[in-house]
Amino acid sequence: MKRVFSSEVSQYIGSEVTVAGWVATVRSHGKLLFIDLRDMMGQVQIVFGPKHSKDIFDLANTMRPEWVIQVVGHVQKRPEGMENPGIPTGMLEIAAGELQVLSKANTLPFAVDTSGYEVSEEKRLKYRYLDLRRDRLHRNLRVRQQVISHMREFLQNENFIEVETPILTKSTPEGARDFLVPSRLQAGKFYALPQSPQQYKQLLQVAGVERYFQIARCFRDEDPRADRQAEFTQLDIEMSFVGQDDILGLIERLYRGIVQKLFPEKRFTQLPFPRLRYQEAMEKYNSDKPDLRKDKNDPNELGFAFVVDFPMFEWKESENRWDAMHHPFTRPQTEEINELKKDPGKALAFQYDFVLNGYEIGGGSLRSFRPEVLEAVFEIMGHEKPEIRDRFGHLLEAFSYGVPPHGGIAPGIDRFLAIVLNEPNIREVMAFPKTGDSRDLMMRAPSGVSDEQLKEVHLHPEKKAQKK
Repeated sequence: MKRVFSSEVSQYIGSEVTVAGWVATVRSHGKLLFIDLRDMMGQVQIVFGPKHSKDIFDLANTMRPEWVIQVVGHVQKRPEGMENPGIPTGMLEIAAGELQVLSKANTLPFAVDTSGYEVSEEKRLKYRYLDLRRDRLHRNLRVRQQVISHMREFLQNENFIEVETPILTKSTPEGARDFLVPSRLQAGKFYALPQSPQQYKQLLQVAGVERYFQIARCFRDEDPRADRQAEFTQLDIEMSFVGQDDILGLIERLYRGIVQKLFPEKRFTQLPFPRLRYQEAMEKYNSDKPDLRKDKNDPNELGFAFVVDFPMFEWKESENRWDAMHHPFTRPQTEEINELKKDPGKALAFQYDFVLNGYEIGGGSLRSFRPEVLEAVFEIMGHEKPEIRDRFGHLLEAFSYGVPPHGGIAPGIDRFLAIVLNEPNIREVMAFPKTGDSRDLMMRAPSGVSDEQLKEVHLHPEKKAQKK
């Protein structure tokens, strides 16, 4: 008999079904025994009574929380006065006919029928496969899937093509440290994990893929920060033949639709989403990610906004050089190279940030598509021409074959979900997050590898100190 989920049981009143899952609770009432069975869709009550054989009833009495069982039984309405309106299946129960124990469980290191906030995060991350049994985290994963599904449907209807880009790529400066991967076949050479698919999505515009998107995994080897992750997920978008208003308008329509469909209890502080110049935001709110909510204690208020007209460059005092405020591929609002080089600090960029309730949830820009402008930006940042050609020659060459004006944006999925789900941090909306210092406590990573593995990728193990 086909197994059904708890959420489907109400369709089978008067019929026999097979259900399977984890024992949530066991309640004994003399001649009656009740088990709440939990699966990924919810819970359903199983009842064992005098009609059962002694073997089945005795086996049911051995049940303990978190054992995995399968039950075949008859779906019936609960007796009057015994209903539980607090759960979707609270008006019915399954009178068990057959019971099978699929696996037993040791006592868990913490309860999983609570929110989990009361448990130390280190313990929760160590036993994440148990922590994820919580209803709250199941809800978060389900909502995450619904948001991503909505994004895909919306963008496909707007003629976007979803394209996967490489994870093993080239190390390039994009604002953070790269994770490096040594090559076994090319001795002394390294791949890098992408901080973003930036160059690939621009090259797709050269290829004529005028509307690209990807649910992209990104990797940044940053110093420990409480609410950042070494790997994260963003909605990556790039478009050809567009201006800034086209991109911001698309994002506003997308997020208004997500909220209205999936979070109808939420309300917008202001529509359309306000657009603030960077200088205005800093002068008025002392922040480039202002919280525009009227009532900052209201968890259902969403203060979306765009911040535009960022400076093109910022001065790095410790390095005694100019650096790109966003990244070097951003298009300056002037393409007069002499003007750019004369006073980089005055140049503005076609850069925009997407903010919500005081957090940056995305950023993007129009891109430089004239090779000479891109080269000038790298020179202002202190790169010599040979280095530019070595690290970005592939992009500059591609642009020599006909490149459309283009731009994009990359909203972070994790941050947005944490805000709309009223979670304290992004780790609560990720299946397997790491600690603030990028450790995976469950898998015990990072970890050492054998000397042989190091030799295969042409790295030499550290010599152990010799005993005297």
